[in-house]
Amino acid sequence: MMEKTWRWFGKKDPITLSMLRQIGVEGIVTALHDVPNGEVWTEEAIRDLQSYIEAHGLRWSVVESLPVCEAIKYAGPEREQLIENYKVSLANLGRCGVKTVCYNFMPVIDWVRTDLQHPWPDGTSSLYYDRIRFAYFDTKILARPGAEADYTEEELRRVAELDRTITEAEKDELVDTIIVKTQGFVNGNIREGDKNPVAIFRRLLAQYEGIDRAALRENMRYFLAAIMPVCEEYGVNMCVHPDDPPFQILGLPRIVTNEEDIRWFLEAVDNPHNGLTFCAGSLSAGTHNDTRELARQFARRTHFVHLRSTEAMPGGNFIESTHLSGRGHLIDLIRIFERENPGLPMRVDHGRMMLGDEDKGYNAGYSFHGRMLALAQVEGMMAVVADEMARGIRVD
Repeated sequence: MMEKTWRWFGKKDPITLSMLRQIGVEGIVTALHDVPNGEVWTEEAIRDLQSYIEAHGLRWSVVESLPVCEAIKYAGPEREQLIENYKVSLANLGRCGVKTVCYNFMPVIDWVRTDLQHPWPDGTSSLYYDRIRFAYFDTKILARPGAEADYTEEELRRVAELDRTITEAEKDELVDTIIVKTQGFVNGNIREGDKNPVAIFRRLLAQYEGIDRAALRENMRYFLAAIMPVCEEYGVNMCVHPDDPPFQILGLPRIVTNEEDIRWFLEAVDNPHNGLTFCAGSLSAGTHNDTRELARQFARRTHFVHLRSTEAMPGGNFIESTHLSGRGHLIDLIRIFERENPGLPMRVDHGRMMLGDEDKGYNAGYSFHGRMLALAQVEGMMAVVADEMARGIRVD
């Protein structure tokens, strides 16, 4: 069955490897978080972390992530050197036997939410995306030129209504949520403690002036074509994470959002080492996506699976649902992947805050108790699927 992995943020993570071993985790998903973006991951540094993980009875299963620098995405003058550094890092990972690399090709900003602890009636909380609050950030706080054209008249009316009641503290929290807390802990462009993050963010956006969807696609194709020979030599599988959420934001092109996008990048560099991280949460946040149909189409080119789920709500909002509900349809995905591409590494993702998680300083979306509950739920689904397969029962 799928390998049960867990995203772990290194030796400073308050969630220890000993804790993970006790709850049934088999593989670790991590990165060399102390290495600045664009610099080479040395074989020595890789082996040091790998040995530490193995000393706890676990294995380093997946890199998430070896960051793709912005200059590669927008084809800046440093691109060639950055790609060369990336190739050296991939070769070093391959020599060490770490052969699955999850990355993304989202310009400037990684995953986007407007509320990190949206309350549920049972006292837990989860991540939430409110389109109007995001539009407020975009048009009023960021004041992006031309932003109003991306929203309907009704949405802009509601933004103006919010502007009359929102407090300065709420504005600061919105900035912190959108461009600091969800970005800084994953080798992001902005880190905790940066002064005036809005100004930094504006400068980052400006780097993409003139970069449209076609240009970003070409830059992704160029990057993948350049690194594939190294992937072939060392048996390393690259798997891109879908855009989260899977639609256009902030005037930036987003190019991994739906079936057509996935098919494009797989065919643009048609190599088995060029594959997909199937994130059910990201994909299900777009009402245009059916995760089950996407899994059926792309299971053979999937190298890593994120099992989480979202619930779409009126007005373009969405919330992280439980792993047993929502548009992710996780048990169906497990059935499809175990039939079409068995044994893939998978990790649960974006667990709820519960049982004191909110006071532990965990990274946004990466609680301990919430993800432990999610892992138990997913492990139960995996057991059901294993039983179905053992008895020759096929559920479509």
